[in-house]
Amino acid sequence: MKIILNTPALPGSRAGNRATADRWCRLLEQAGHRVFVVTEYNNEPCDLYIALHAWRSHEAVLRFRDHNPETPIIVVLTGTDIYDHQYRYPEQTLHSMALADCLVGLHHRVGRDIPERFVPKLVTVLQSADRPGGNAGVDTRHFDVCVIGHLREEKDPLRAAIAARTLPPGSTIRVLNAGKAHSHDWARRAIAEQEANPRFQWLGEIDRPSTHQLMNRCRAMVISSVMEGGANVVSEACRAGLPVIASDISGNIGLLGEDYPGYFRVGDEADLAKVLLWAEQSPEYLGELTDRVTELASCFVPEAEQAALLTAIEKARAKGDRLNP
Repeated sequence: MKIILNTPALPGSRAGNRATADRWCRLLEQAGHRVFVVTEYNNEPCDLYIALHAWRSHEAVLRFRDHNPETPIIVVLTGTDIYDHQYRYPEQTLHSMALADCLVGLHHRVGRDIPERFVPKLVTVLQSADRPGGNAGVDTRHFDVCVIGHLREEKDPLRAAIAARTLPPGSTIRVLNAGKAHSHDWARRAIAEQEANPRFQWLGEIDRPSTHQLMNRCRAMVISSVMEGGANVVSEACRAGLPVIASDISGNIGLLGEDYPGYFRVGDEADLAKVLLWAEQSPEYLGELTDRVTELASCFVPEAEQAALLTAIEKARAKGDRLNP
């Protein structure tokens, strides 16, 4: 089939949605489809249309449906769609969801977090990740913890640094934060935190090999987001066997499981500090986290993501066939 995949993120962007679009392009082409990744829909016909973002892509979805009333549409629900835009911009976000023949969620709890009438359209596609390469060894002098992701409000990126301020003097925990600041204010805040907090270092935006090296040298990763649609960095950590300490939001629980032992209360640096200290001081606890992410790693391989994508395509096509016999 000819597939158009519409993402708001421009070519070369390191935004998560661009990475998703490029990876899906490869996976679908490997399955025999012709895929064209675009940032704006230009009325070109195709056999299937995939839109990343219900709200951001609303105008494109509406225009596509007007020009192609019988062509299947898949709308991919991001974290901001599910946990922000469906409440702040319900008309556009829910309209995109209504126009879709299939909805894709990126974690297992999305069905709990969208209107019930849309759940029958939903297919879960867990984002895959390669196993990190590189030879960096763990720094035995410190208990390094990484935070990987752009500095923006949804990520609550300095929560681990704030938690680290309260640790006892004997702790060797350091927080290494890799990510681009989305504004001058976030850059200012990260620099100020680094200057005031000896346990924190902001690395800025780094490339993929450097990210893998960072993961290899750290003992754990903190995902402190206040909203997530299914963070690919969780997939990367699981594939690396890197213990994850995560905020107890739906998007993290939907990837790591209800009974995962590494959660802290979202936005609560005191609770996060307790979990970090426990991980540093208890080899048994850290080993339990390592075992759990290692068990989950097979959920995040490219073959599983490709199979789920093909299931979503078949669901969208079947819906279109029923509506347009």
